[in-house]
Amino acid sequence: MQEVTVELLTALAPEVNTTNLLLDRVARGAQRPLFSVQRDGVWHELSACAFLTDVKRLAMTLINDGLQPGDKVAIISRTRYEWALAEEAIWFAGGVTVPIYETSSAFQIEWILRDSGARVVFAENHELRANVRQAAAQLGESVRTHIFEGSDTADKSLIPSAGLHQLMVPASQVDEQLIESRRASMALEDVATMVYTSGTTGRPKGCNMTHSNFAMVAHNLAEHMLEVLGEERRTLMFLPLAHVLARAVQQTCIHGGSVIAHSSSMANLVEDLAAVKPGFLLAVPRVFEKIRTTALATAERGGKAELFLKAEQTAIEVSKIRDARSRGIKARMPLGLRARHALFNKVLYPKLRSVFGGQCAYAISGASALSQDLAHFFRGAGIDLLEGYGLTETTAPATVNQASRNRVGTVGRPLPGTSIKIAEDGEILVKGIGVFASYHNSPEATAAVFDQDGYFKTGDTGVLDDGGFLQVTGRKKELIVTAGGKNVSPGPLEEMVRAGRIAAQCVLVGEQRPFISAIVALDREELVLWAKANGLGTMTLAEAAINPAVIAEIQSYVDTANLTVSKAESIRKFVVLEDEFTEASGHLTNSLKLKRQSVLDQFEDRIEAFYRK
Repeated sequence: MQEVTVELLTALAPEVNTTNLLLDRVARGAQRPLFSVQRDGVWHELSACAFLTDVKRLAMTLINDGLQPGDKVAIISRTRYEWALAEEAIWFAGGVTVPIYETSSAFQIEWILRDSGARVVFAENHELRANVRQAAAQLGESVRTHIFEGSDTADKSLIPSAGLHQLMVPASQVDEQLIESRRASMALEDVATMVYTSGTTGRPKGCNMTHSNFAMVAHNLAEHMLEVLGEERRTLMFLPLAHVLARAVQQTCIHGGSVIAHSSSMANLVEDLAAVKPGFLLAVPRVFEKIRTTALATAERGGKAELFLKAEQTAIEVSKIRDARSRGIKARMPLGLRARHALFNKVLYPKLRSVFGGQCAYAISGASALSQDLAHFFRGAGIDLLEGYGLTETTAPATVNQASRNRVGTVGRPLPGTSIKIAEDGEILVKGIGVFASYHNSPEATAAVFDQDGYFKTGDTGVLDDGGFLQVTGRKKELIVTAGGKNVSPGPLEEMVRAGRIAAQCVLVGEQRPFISAIVALDREELVLWAKANGLGTMTLAEAAINPAVIAEIQSYVDTANLTVSKAESIRKFVVLEDEFTEASGHLTNSLKLKRQSVLDQFEDRIEAFYRK
């Protein structure tokens, strides 16, 4: 199959915009909960009506401060309730949001402010405000900043937080007619937000995302994923709201009826999951990898590692049988396997599910490739991992697996109103409701990413199976061509090595070389647990990089990966690095994507050493 289209479920009138998602939610149940907000360890329910009131109060402040329709307003903050409030208020005031990752440097902030034209910024705290002011000084222009935290208000239980509470006008001073005029001034095709790409190469480009992108995706995704989202089903958002994926899902939840909570720190994630008890989650593969390895480490400390691994294998086998049946393949469930699964479902799987709060039946995984065994493990243990696919330029979800139509190893079928086509060279092409309008101030760059039929060229490669499910096979530009002319897609092999317990990242090299080699970075946290479980004591990353037991462990991951490819594609040599790949080191983007060229440039000497004699 070379092309698949899923018909649109919901069309919207041209005068509609993203703010209608909230208004529709209020109309369906003004007093029903929309957000759950934590203050001093206590979670408070906030109704749709209360949220709308706060939105209008903050929007009125922006208008009073001189914000004009179409003006850009930036937000730099961790994921939290105030992020959602600020964005909605900007839209109600007729503005355009510009998200900035809170980890951005002053240099990066300055570029986004310069390129976007944003001269009003919401910053989470005084530290981030200082970064914005430093960027403004470099820019040489005045930038007004507001903060979520850090005001003189003593009451810490306020919702919204003290900074915004002090900023917002009283409800009695809201000019409802003016607010409605501003809100309704935006149409579907108007720009709602300018999202800057992660910038794996060169400076980030601003993607102009329209109200149509967000509103159409929200309407159609909510209906498409009704089994997952559910009316008033709770979710905990912890991915960065600066990333388009989290914001697209958040708007879908606002429209679809979910109750949204936010967790701003991965350190508090398990505690927040236990308190919120979400019915579904949005996460990235690394979260599931961490939960799995932490569970294994806990079993090791209790002398039950062998039992855990047997339970894991049982879950994988059961899930694979279910997956085969969903594809129309006859697959028998042996009685012994059924009995083992029933036993583990009483004594072990509930402990794993309790990490997610005990009520989570589904999790949507995106942003990077998900290990098939990991997906099978969690599904067999009672949490269905539904992998999806998309880019910033597609408002994130272009395809996704559904609860009733889930094929592990694929990223699902297209969203309603979306077409996926595979080009002759294998590139994935997308046309539909989520595809962005343009790159800001870059008509040449915009033209370069669309083909003659209006399809967006993703730069990824993939195949469609007989059911129209997409499998992503790699990056078009990252294809390695060895000296022998063998084309090697690094993604699948890197994913398999990275799935190993103590491996954090893996980068394949071998362009015009006689064979494939790999650079491996260790996971500092998992290394500590693994070393203790194996009686190796404590060791630094530098010590681990040359430790024979560590080398042998990484070799086992490489050997497993090599079983899936031909000898010409296999990893013949590897080196373990003394350092981690982080945003600070320059090897990861703000959305934790690997900057491949940065790695190749910095470790050029190591790469050359692979091929000497």
